[in-house]
Amino acid sequence: MSGRPHRWVNQHAPTQILPKALKGEGVYLYDAAGRRYIDGSGGPALFCLGHSHPEVLAAMRGQLEALEFGYTTTFTTDAIDALSELLVEQAGGNLTRVSYVSGGSEANETAMKLALQVQRARGFANRTRFVARNQSWHGYTIGTLSLSGHPARRAPYEKALLDVIHVSAANDYRPIATTGRGPEALAEALAAEFEQALLAAGPETVAAFFFEPVVGAAGGAVPAPAGYARRMREVCARYGVLMVSDEVMCGVGRCEAWRALAVDGVEPDIMTIAKGLGGGYMPIGAAIYSEQVYQDIIAADGRVASVHTYSGHTLACAASLAVQTVIRRDDLVEKCRVDGLALHDMLTASFGQNPFVGDIRGRGFFRAIELVADRESKTPFAPELGLAARVAETAFENGLICYPSPGTADGIRGDHVLLAPPFTASREELAEIVDKLARTLDTVLAQARAA
Repeated sequence: MSGRPHRWVNQHAPTQILPKALKGEGVYLYDAAGRRYIDGSGGPALFCLGHSHPEVLAAMRGQLEALEFGYTTTFTTDAIDALSELLVEQAGGNLTRVSYVSGGSEANETAMKLALQVQRARGFANRTRFVARNQSWHGYTIGTLSLSGHPARRAPYEKALLDVIHVSAANDYRPIATTGRGPEALAEALAAEFEQALLAAGPETVAAFFFEPVVGAAGGAVPAPAGYARRMREVCARYGVLMVSDEVMCGVGRCEAWRALAVDGVEPDIMTIAKGLGGGYMPIGAAIYSEQVYQDIIAADGRVASVHTYSGHTLACAASLAVQTVIRRDDLVEKCRVDGLALHDMLTASFGQNPFVGDIRGRGFFRAIELVADRESKTPFAPELGLAARVAETAFENGLICYPSPGTADGIRGDHVLLAPPFTASREELAEIVDKLARTLDTVLAQARAA
């Protein structure tokens, strides 16, 4: 590993020298120094089949030997046709049309444009605003940053962002002050708040409501309370507002159903997927939307006005088709549901009595623990401690890749650790993840108490 700073730029510090990854096998990654890391978060909930899956690699080789990309304004291909049929079948209901992009941010940006185009097609050209939630994350484009209720990531661009209406997060552990007892009362209070926000803005100005059925990076595997999605769907329908389900992190089988919102018994007008779609083998994302949305756009404009150069890239579709075929054939959605319960039990056994673990939550293979300075009051640790960053660094030293994030409680305070292992992880590998996390937190929390 060279001591020279990297020329390429991501979120690493300017002086940070990252280890060089050499190979991956299943749930493990290996660096140039020979160290092994267990991938407890699938990167950012990305590697749903782990690394170097032989069937996916074989499909990619086969596609490359024939054709890398049949540009989709000119050609269709077997890969894009077969993948589209599979996605529509898995999504079910009225979700019958697919627009492809290269990742989650583009998928949500496409959903924004679809919502604007169909509202205009229906005669509502003044419906140009969006509603989203606090403690949410939808992407790093200007449009999707505008949707996101994530103050730290928004900060450098705040004055350039769209005027999006933000309503409260839906979090049983940190409910809004006006709620009564229990998840149904919380769902009712949140739906009432949403309706009041629409009325205050003028519902005739609002195009769509965006939300994550299970919040990922911004909240830490936070499932919506019982009844929430259904009540929000009712309000959307009452005022002609489209419902967009952002399943970029939580979808494609990770949260007990292929379509995460299906667990809540609700179908959106548009859903977005990305990470588990291609499993990290190729960049790909998609917006899947109802036949009615599609037909209304076609009747008015003749085409969906959103495409990118790499939309429906043939090699990406071939890789994704292989990923999705393995998920369905091997019944990995059900495995995530069953083994996700086992993972929850492991986390509860390790951390359930820890005075600095306030909540253990999630669905399927999308789980998180929230760290607090005081369990009874739910008071977060001081942001100045940089607890999430300490957890990430110490876990990595212990051979664990996990996904800690700050700002869990209110966008500034609070810390959580997200786990999103590959669907293929065994019970023994899940236990290894939990054991390494326990050793990590023992070290970091002892340092925090001493600070």
